[in-house]
Amino acid sequence: MEGKILVTYQVLCDSDTNIEFTLKELLENEKTSKAIKSEFAKGVRNIDLDSNETDVKLYIKTSKEKQTLEVEKDDFADLLELAESDATSKKLFKKDCSRIELIDIETI
Repeated sequence: MEGKILVTYQVLCDSDTNIEFTLKELLENEKTSKAIKSEFAKGVRNIDLDSNETDVKLYIKTSKEKQTLEVEKDDFADLLELAESDATSKKLFKKDCSRIELIDIETI
C-alpha cells in the first residue's frame, strides 16, 4: 500500500483523573446547587434547579497534550508499538506515565 497514516496519541499516567457523572447528579449535589444559585440567582429565595435533559453526561478528565506521528500505511499493524517508540524518543515516558492511548488514525 502506498501513502501515509497520521497517528494522534497521548501518554497516560497512573494519576490521571477520569470521572463521569450526570447533570442530574450535579444539580442534586448540595454544594454545587448552592454555588449555582448564589451565582445566577442572587437574593432570590425558594428556587429549584432542574434540567429538561436527564441523561447528559459530564466528564472531569486530566488535560493531556496530544502527540502526532506519521507512518507508512504498511506499518498499520504496528501503530501502537511505533507510537510507544515515538514517545520514548521524545522522552515522554516518566515514572508513572508509561502507557499510550491512540486517539485518532487518519490516512493522508
